[in-house]
Amino acid sequence: MAMCLVTQASPAVRPAVLTAAVCLAASRYCALRGWVAVAEMPLPNGRRADLLALLPDGGFAIIEVKSCARDFLSDGKWPEYREYCDRLYFAVDLGFPAALLPEDAGLLVADGTEAALLRDAPAHPLAPARRRALLHRFATLAATRLGALTDPAGHAARRAALRAE
Repeated sequence: MAMCLVTQASPAVRPAVLTAAVCLAASRYCALRGWVAVAEMPLPNGRRADLLALLPDGGFAIIEVKSCARDFLSDGKWPEYREYCDRLYFAVDLGFPAALLPEDAGLLVADGTEAALLRDAPAHPLAPARRRALLHRFATLAATRLGALTDPAGHAARRAALRAE
């Protein structure tokens, strides 16, 4: 289904549709392995990870989604994500020129709504204090998003109250 959307979309829309499809496939990859992923995760350094996944062993993986070679080549901020994960992966679609991606990052390749691991990411463990702070941020964001789904009016009132302070 996602591949049909990509081929039918106008050239200007294709990167956004492709990014969404790859992100969905990467999220499903995580879920099938018992990883719990949060999309668009704000990091303490002001960056935003496409996916931050909490692994069963308590580690964190960041999955950076790239829609095309231009997207990767024009993005110099992804090395800053390493400070906030134990493992860094790129997720791309089948047509992406994988040779562009760094060897010291993992690689997921999406085909429709599924993704396969082509290269595991090397571990670079987080310091315990950073892991604790990241876990708190992860849980807070996940709970806030869940609350917004279960009580949208209450969430909107909370956000308005926080802006008023």
